[in-house]
Amino acid sequence: MNNYAPLDKAFVRGEGVWLYDTEGQRYLDALGGIAVCVLGHSHPAVSAALADQSATLIHTSNLYRIPLQEQLAARLTALAGMDKVFFCNSGAEANEAAIKLARLHATKKNISSPQIMVMEGSFHGRTMATLTATGNSRVQQGFAPLMPGFTRVPYNDVVAIQHRLETDPDICAILVEPIQGEGGIVIPDSGYLAAIREMCDQHDCLMMLDEIQTGMCRTGKWFAFQHENIQPDVMTLAKALGNGVPIGACLARGQAADLMQPGSHGSTFGGNPLAARAALSVLDVLQEIHAEKRAGDSGRLLLQGLAEALSGNVEVRQIRGKGLMIGIELHRDCAELVQKALDKNVLINVTAGNVIRLLPPLIMEPEQLRQVITVVTAIIEEFSGGGKQ
Repeated sequence: MNNYAPLDKAFVRGEGVWLYDTEGQRYLDALGGIAVCVLGHSHPAVSAALADQSATLIHTSNLYRIPLQEQLAARLTALAGMDKVFFCNSGAEANEAAIKLARLHATKKNISSPQIMVMEGSFHGRTMATLTATGNSRVQQGFAPLMPGFTRVPYNDVVAIQHRLETDPDICAILVEPIQGEGGIVIPDSGYLAAIREMCDQHDCLMMLDEIQTGMCRTGKWFAFQHENIQPDVMTLAKALGNGVPIGACLARGQAADLMQPGSHGSTFGGNPLAARAALSVLDVLQEIHAEKRAGDSGRLLLQGLAEALSGNVEVRQIRGKGLMIGIELHRDCAELVQKALDKNVLINVTAGNVIRLLPPLIMEPEQLRQVITVVTAIIEEFSGGGKQ
């Protein structure tokens, strides 16, 4: 089906931060499969684990215990300070599980018409529930009627959240991204998540964090909420968790961890031996390379380099980022720059119309980061006609 309108370029091989096309040309991947290939392409340890597991056991189903899934659950909950986890196949599925937890929480509170608070500019997936939760009318177009049970407030607006909580007793949960990725790398004020945590405690609401893009060391911590020293009740992961092997996870703690019972939810493939083995190997490598520190250091290098190179450019509105999650907001739509960068053998993305998004693998070396800076600066200067303020 005509879903994607892909660029006229096909890659047939990957090695580290590099992709190779059908003609053998090499491209520097500054997008990482949209924050998926956190360890780059064909990482030896991940490839070896997949090869070994595929020759051993790929799938059994969740009708039986899966030791590798149990090991992965123990590792993830320890890293995140959570209690239990449900495994699925994607970020949208992880968010579906979180939404079902919110509904179960509301049922327990005898709320007959529960409302989940979500944010303007958010993105949570493309299933009917996650599409409704998403704060983007363009991706919702044509899919009415959307699902009931969601109420929306502006992102990074603590006063709006407090007002809605005080006036709507049916709110049972708040679903929020620590940083809005698809929304344009929008970073909230310091203390935003901590304030939400406090308000959720006051009103007995579940604090649910969508860390699908921010998790797995991307922002310089294992999970972005750890920058504010708080704990969510529910957290969702996917993307980088399997470094390209489809796997999602919905983690919960406290009362939220015990809401699901046999029959409440399920997944045929979720957490099968192959996916679990892939994720375990990703965790191993991230810990070995001290990925939190690498992401923080590399992100600072990238931000500083871009700020210096683009200083005074009339087209640049703002450069922002946390770890290796970088957004360059321009004054006008700039989708054409994806092809311009591709022509210079670098992969980037444009989101929210006018934001160049960089999500490089965490293994990218300083020399390669500087190459990204050079190419991105060149295409922006060409786009702006070289104008300076």
